[in-house]
This record gives sequence, C-alpha cells and structure tokens, in this order.
Amino acid sequence: MKKVACALAVLTAACLILTGCNRQTKDVGIFSVGLVTDAGGVNDQSFNQSAWEGLQRFGKDTGAKVSYIESRDENNYAHNIDTFVDQNCGLIWGVGSMLGDAFSQASRNYPNRQFAIVDYAYSPDQVPNKNIIGVVFSAHQCSFLVGYIAGKMTKTGKVGHVNGVASPTMESFAVGYYAGVLTANRNVKIMGQYSGSFEDPSAGKNIANQYFADGADIIYSAAGATGNGVIEAARNHGKWAIGVDMDQNYVAPDSVLTSALKRVDNAIYDVSDMARQGTFQGGSTLIYDLKNNGVGYATTGNHIPQDVIVEVEAIKAKIISGEQNVPADAKELEAMFPGRYNMMTF
Repeated sequence: MKKVACALAVLTAACLILTGCNRQTKDVGIFSVGLVTDAGGVNDQSFNQSAWEGLQRFGKDTGAKVSYIESRDENNYAHNIDTFVDQNCGLIWGVGSMLGDAFSQASRNYPNRQFAIVDYAYSPDQVPNKNIIGVVFSAHQCSFLVGYIAGKMTKTGKVGHVNGVASPTMESFAVGYYAGVLTANRNVKIMGQYSGSFEDPSAGKNIANQYFADGADIIYSAAGATGNGVIEAARNHGKWAIGVDMDQNYVAPDSVLTSALKRVDNAIYDVSDMARQGTFQGGSTLIYDLKNNGVGYATTGNHIPQDVIVEVEAIKAKIISGEQNVPADAKELEAMFPGRYNMMTF
C-alpha cells in the first residue's frame, strides 16, 4: 500500500507540473501569469507584442511561468479567462479595452483570483472589485508629441491618421495627434479615418495609399497590426509613417519617422511583480503618462532634426508641468481648434 501511495503521489505531482499555468503554485512556489488579447496576436509588431515582451521579460527575470491566449473574437473572451482561472494563474491579464466587461465580470465571478487589464479605466460610478487593477496610458500625450513632429516636418502641408476601432481610448490617440499637428502648424491639413480593425493590414494600406495619393507625406497609425499596412504603404511611396505603442522603426528603418510610445511592456512587468510579491493594489486604476515615463516618442533612425527635437522636448516639459494643455477627447479638441476634427468612422 505504501508503494502504491508513493506512486500516486509522484503521478499527482507530475500532473500538477504539466497542467496549465500555475496549478503547482502552492506546491512548489512557482508564480505564473496568463495574458489574454482582445484582438490580434502577440506578434502584431505593436500593442500586443509590447505586452507579451514585457511579460516574457518578467518571466525571465523572476522565474515565473508566463503564457498567453489570443482571442479570436469577443465570443471567446470569457472562455479564455476561465482557462487561466482553471489553471490557477496567480495573475490574469487582459490586453485591450474590448475585454473590459469580460474582466469586470470575471473579477466578480472569481473574487479569490487577481486580474489586471490594459486600456480600461474605471469610472467613478463603476468601482472595481478589490481583485482587479485597471491600467491606462495618457495616449493623447505621446500622440501630441508625434503630431507636433509631423506638423513641423511635413513638406506638403498634408498629413494623415489611421485609427483602429472607434472607442474613447482610441479617440484619445486621434485628438492628441490632431492637437500636436495644429499646435506646430495651424495650416496643415489632416486626413483621419477609423479603419474598423486592429488586425487588417490591407485596410491600413488602402487608406494610407489614398492619403499619400491626396498629398499627405506623413501618416500616423494607431491601429495595431492594421498599422503594418500603413508602414508598408509609406515604404512603397517613399513617404513617412509614424508607429505606435512600441518603437516600430525596426519594421522599416527608412520609412518610420518616429513612434508614439506606450510602455505597455513596463506596466505588464510592474503589476505582475506586484502580484508576485504580494503588494497587488486591487480596486484601482494606474495611470502611465509623461511624468512617470509611461509614454513618450522614439528617435530611433535619427530622422528628426535636432532643432525639432529641442522643440518637442520643450513641449514635453510644458505638458508635464501643466503649462501645455493636451486634449483627451473630441470636445476638448474642439475648444482648442474649432472645426478641425474630421475623423471618419465606418
């Protein structure tokens, strides 16, 4: 009987190690984190990739077990979350605002689990459970900076913007960019459109091709993998693209002027480490902005003239101090630049 019991114990331990994200946490002390995307894959060269790279870095530095699930659509959000719950993950991440409702529900369904979600802020009348953290970025600030660069560097007086799926979060990218361009030069014409997708490079390329044909020489994309099509169009036309979320210069070194940086990788790392160390502060929303280096702009490739960088750095300091206002939504942009916001939605 003792031999049988011993064999069963060994078999059970082996099963625990082999199954899922962290069913072994309490037994051998291995912390684990699971990541769910709301759209697209972890190799989108943008938002999701930055998140996954941050989680991989966390795993490498701490020895934690990390894994991800790419969502096909909103119909399998709950299933993907439940998969990591069943695997007893120490922390479950949602990457993207479209996961907001699913993660809020999961935090209620599983009060003993810890959750965190990127690009989802809780409103004053929507107090989150104590087991979930929202993480948001001041995307309007970094978009303002790259918009200012575009306004200073356009030679045709026409620039463009390609966005993803319309939402308050994505609107902040657009209005920040518009405000930056117009602060640099009120006479610049801006063409803007929502593509309706974060994972359709062909749509991004088609919109960019039209904008370049209409005279634009710089286009900012904030659309995940859809933006890869914008970068391709810029390369084909010998024009400039502005990347987003991570430094995308490596995608097309001679065609990516700059990138609006959202340090999603750092946020993923920071909060994951809080959960690992037992300092997880649930029931709150964390804000990453220029003050704490949560957002910024890239200079890789040395395409931006030094005098423009000096101006951008001065503007950046004013934003941090509060001297320079940056609109976060269409209403605030309208107050600054009446009649100039023309984003098209399909």
